[in-house]
Amino acid sequence: METTRHEAEFEALRATIRERGTVRMILLPVSLALWAAAAIATIAAVALPIAALVPLLVLAAGFEAIYALHVNVERIGRYLQVFHEPEGGWEHVAMTFGQRFPSRGPDALFSGIFLIATALNYLPVALGGTLPELVVAGLLHLVLALHIGTARQRAARQRSLDLERFTAIKNG
Repeated sequence: METTRHEAEFEALRATIRERGTVRMILLPVSLALWAAAAIATIAAVALPIAALVPLLVLAAGFEAIYALHVNVERIGRYLQVFHEPEGGWEHVAMTFGQRFPSRGPDALFSGIFLIATALNYLPVALGGTLPELVVAGLLHLVLALHIGTARQRAARQRSLDLERFTAIKNG
Protein backbone atom coordinates (compact mmCIF):
# COMPACT_ATOMS: atom_id res chain seq x y z
CA MET A 1 0.00 0.00 0.00
CA GLU A 2 2.80 2.45 0.88
CA THR A 3 4.59 1.79 -2.41
CA THR A 4 1.40 2.52 -4.34
CA ARG A 5 0.90 5.84 -2.52
CA HIS A 6 4.57 6.70 -3.10
CA GLU A 7 4.30 5.89 -6.81
CA ALA A 8 1.03 7.81 -7.13
CA GLU A 9 2.63 10.85 -5.53
CA PHE A 10 5.59 10.61 -7.90
CA GLU A 11 3.31 10.36 -10.95
CA ALA A 12 1.13 13.26 -9.76
CA LEU A 13 4.11 15.50 -9.13
CA ARG A 14 5.66 14.63 -12.51
CA ALA A 15 2.32 15.50 -14.14
CA THR A 16 2.28 18.78 -12.22
CA ILE A 17 5.75 19.64 -13.55
CA ARG A 18 4.66 18.79 -17.10
CA GLU A 19 1.44 20.81 -16.87
CA ARG A 20 3.06 23.87 -15.32
CA GLY A 21 5.80 23.77 -17.93
CA THR A 22 3.15 23.79 -20.65
CA VAL A 23 1.24 26.61 -18.97
CA ARG A 24 4.45 28.65 -18.78
CA MET A 25 4.96 28.24 -22.53
CA ILE A 26 1.37 29.33 -23.24
CA LEU A 27 1.52 32.19 -20.75
CA LEU A 28 4.38 33.94 -22.55
CA PRO A 29 2.54 34.74 -25.80
CA VAL A 30 -0.69 35.41 -23.87
CA SER A 31 1.13 37.86 -21.58
CA LEU A 32 2.80 39.59 -24.49
CA ALA A 33 -0.48 39.82 -26.42
CA LEU A 34 -2.27 41.30 -23.40
CA TRP A 35 0.63 43.73 -22.87
CA ALA A 36 0.58 44.80 -26.53
CA ALA A 37 -3.20 45.25 -26.43
CA ALA A 38 -2.96 47.31 -23.25
CA ALA A 39 -0.15 49.40 -24.73
CA ILE A 40 -2.07 50.11 -27.93
CA ALA A 41 -5.29 50.84 -26.06
CA THR A 42 -3.69 53.23 -23.59
CA ILE A 43 -1.72 55.05 -26.29
CA ALA A 44 -4.87 55.40 -28.41
CA ALA A 45 -7.26 56.33 -25.61
CA VAL A 46 -5.07 58.30 -23.23
CA ALA A 47 -2.84 60.98 -24.65
CA LEU A 48 -0.63 61.06 -21.57
CA PRO A 49 2.70 59.22 -21.81
CA ILE A 50 2.37 58.22 -18.16
CA ALA A 51 -0.42 55.87 -19.31
CA ALA A 52 2.43 53.48 -20.20
CA LEU A 53 2.21 52.37 -16.57
CA VAL A 54 -0.96 50.37 -17.29
CA PRO A 55 0.70 48.03 -19.81
CA LEU A 56 3.76 47.93 -17.54
CA LEU A 57 1.54 46.44 -14.85
CA VAL A 58 0.27 43.83 -17.33
CA LEU A 59 3.85 43.01 -18.29
CA ALA A 60 4.87 42.70 -14.63
CA ALA A 61 1.90 40.42 -13.90
CA GLY A 62 2.81 38.14 -16.82
CA PHE A 63 6.40 37.88 -15.65
CA GLU A 64 5.34 37.17 -12.06
CA ALA A 65 3.03 34.36 -13.18
CA ILE A 66 5.80 32.74 -15.23
CA TYR A 67 8.29 33.22 -12.41
CA ALA A 68 5.94 31.63 -9.86
CA LEU A 69 5.33 28.64 -12.13
CA HIS A 70 9.08 28.19 -12.64
CA VAL A 71 9.94 28.44 -8.94
CA ASN A 72 7.28 25.92 -8.00
CA VAL A 73 8.29 23.47 -10.74
CA GLU A 74 11.90 23.64 -9.56
CA ARG A 75 10.82 23.11 -5.96
CA ILE A 76 8.78 20.06 -6.89
CA GLY A 77 11.79 18.77 -8.82
CA ARG A 78 14.03 19.04 -5.75
CA TYR A 79 11.39 17.32 -3.63
CA LEU A 80 11.30 14.46 -6.13
CA GLN A 81 15.09 14.35 -6.19
CA VAL A 82 15.36 13.98 -2.41
CA PHE A 83 12.30 11.91 -1.55
CA HIS A 84 11.73 9.84 -4.69
CA GLU A 85 15.12 9.50 -6.42
CA PRO A 86 17.69 9.07 -3.63
CA GLU A 87 19.86 6.80 -5.77
CA GLY A 88 19.61 9.00 -8.85
CA GLY A 89 17.21 9.68 -11.66
CA TRP A 90 16.18 12.47 -14.00
CA GLU A 91 16.31 15.22 -11.37
CA HIS A 92 19.87 14.29 -10.37
CA VAL A 93 21.00 14.21 -13.99
CA ALA A 94 19.27 17.50 -14.82
CA MET A 95 20.85 19.24 -11.83
CA THR A 96 24.32 17.84 -12.60
CA PHE A 97 23.98 18.90 -16.24
CA GLY A 98 23.05 22.43 -15.17
CA GLN A 99 26.05 22.62 -12.83
CA ARG A 100 28.54 21.28 -15.37
CA PHE A 101 27.24 23.22 -18.34
CA PRO A 102 25.76 26.47 -17.04
CA SER A 103 23.87 28.73 -19.44
CA ARG A 104 23.44 25.93 -21.99
CA GLY A 105 19.67 25.87 -21.95
CA PRO A 106 16.85 28.25 -22.75
CA ASP A 107 15.89 31.00 -20.33
CA ALA A 108 13.02 29.45 -18.37
CA LEU A 109 11.85 32.89 -17.24
CA PHE A 110 12.02 34.45 -20.72
CA SER A 111 13.81 37.33 -19.02
CA GLY A 112 15.37 38.68 -22.22
CA ILE A 113 11.97 38.96 -23.86
CA PHE A 114 10.47 40.65 -20.80
CA LEU A 115 13.39 43.09 -20.59
CA ILE A 116 12.96 44.05 -24.25
CA ALA A 117 9.22 44.50 -23.74
CA THR A 118 9.92 46.65 -20.67
CA ALA A 119 12.23 48.88 -22.71
CA LEU A 120 9.69 49.12 -25.54
CA ASN A 121 6.99 49.97 -23.03
CA TYR A 122 8.99 53.03 -21.96
CA LEU A 123 9.13 54.38 -25.53
CA PRO A 124 5.88 56.42 -25.40
CA VAL A 125 7.09 58.12 -22.26
CA ALA A 126 10.55 58.76 -23.69
CA LEU A 127 9.11 60.22 -26.88
CA GLY A 128 6.62 62.61 -25.33
CA GLY A 129 6.80 62.68 -21.58
CA THR A 130 7.47 65.63 -19.37
CA LEU A 131 10.46 65.51 -17.04
CA PRO A 132 8.39 64.28 -14.07
CA GLU A 133 6.80 61.59 -16.27
CA LEU A 134 10.21 60.56 -17.59
CA VAL A 135 11.55 60.21 -14.06
CA VAL A 136 8.55 58.44 -12.47
CA ALA A 137 7.91 56.10 -15.38
CA GLY A 138 11.64 55.53 -15.84
CA LEU A 139 12.04 54.51 -12.21
CA LEU A 140 9.07 52.14 -12.35
CA HIS A 141 10.35 50.55 -15.56
CA LEU A 142 13.77 50.26 -13.97
CA VAL A 143 12.26 48.57 -10.90
CA LEU A 144 10.67 45.94 -13.14
CA ALA A 145 13.90 45.45 -15.09
CA LEU A 146 15.86 45.01 -11.85
CA HIS A 147 13.24 42.60 -10.54
CA ILE A 148 13.51 40.52 -13.70
CA GLY A 149 17.30 40.43 -13.35
CA THR A 150 17.26 39.53 -9.66
CA ALA A 151 14.53 36.93 -10.21
CA ARG A 152 16.77 35.29 -12.77
CA GLN A 153 19.64 35.24 -10.26
CA ARG A 154 17.40 33.85 -7.52
CA ALA A 155 16.10 31.17 -9.88
CA ALA A 156 19.68 30.18 -10.74
CA ARG A 157 20.46 29.61 -7.04
CA GLN A 158 17.15 28.00 -6.18
CA ARG A 159 17.99 24.41 -7.16
CA SER A 160 20.91 24.06 -4.81
CA LEU A 161 19.15 25.90 -1.96
CA ASP A 162 16.01 23.79 -2.25
CA LEU A 163 18.09 20.63 -2.48
CA GLU A 164 19.82 21.57 0.79
CA ARG A 165 16.51 22.41 2.47
CA PHE A 166 14.73 19.21 1.41
CA THR A 167 17.75 17.14 2.39
CA ALA A 168 17.74 18.79 5.83
CA ILE A 169 14.00 18.06 6.19
CA LYS A 170 14.52 14.42 5.19
CA ASN A 171 17.45 13.95 7.56
CA GLY A 172 15.54 15.38 10.44
